Amino acid sequence: MTFFKEIINNFAAKLYSFGKGRYEQNQWEKLKKQFQNIGENAQIKFPLKVKNPQCITIGNNFFSLYNLRLEAWNRYSEYVFSPQIVIGNNVTFNTDCHVGCINKIEIGNDVLIGSHVLITDHSHGNIDAEALLEPPSKRILISKGPVKIGNKVWIGNGVCIMPGVCIGDNCIIGANTVVTKSFPENCVLAGNPAKIIKTFNV
Repeated sequence: MTFFKEIINNFAAKLYSFGKGRYEQNQWEKLKKQFQNIGENAQIKFPLKVKNPQCITIGNNFFSLYNLRLEAWNRYSEYVFSPQIVIGNNVTFNTDCHVGCINKIEIGNDVLIGSHVLITDHSHGNIDAEALLEPPSKRILISKGPVKIGNKVWIGNGVCIMPGVCIGDNCIIGANTVVTKSFPENCVLAGNPAKIIKTFNV
């Protein structure tokens, strides 16, 4: 009796998985048409959150694991923005990554991004006494500048890349690093705040 019960349970699980896979594929096909542009062979694992895909451009061979958030905020409270997220070719995101934009975030080609990574070009309000009168969720969104990540950058797990930062080509960013300023190409970065711990002669 237990043997037949296991067969039925396995069949039901496979049927559920097949149905879920078909539903997610249909949702992805609908969503792809809403992007400003999306290249060939883009693959994303659900669940996924995309805000204003018409403000997002994705290149060829894009791949993301679960829980990616691509958020282009064109409006917050009564304020209006013109966000752009531009992702190059051959970019990979691992699980639980968040890209939040009100200005511009540009990610180059051949970039590998670990899990639990935050890339943002904005924050909730200025750091001053007047801003502190409002709760954080009510403060105006402020951008200190766009974010640009070069080609062939490797971003480790838990990295935070903050507003107004430019990261040069071929950089490696160690796990849990907080990047608050720009760095040239061919560097290894680590720490909070990030520092150069090694450079490459390429």
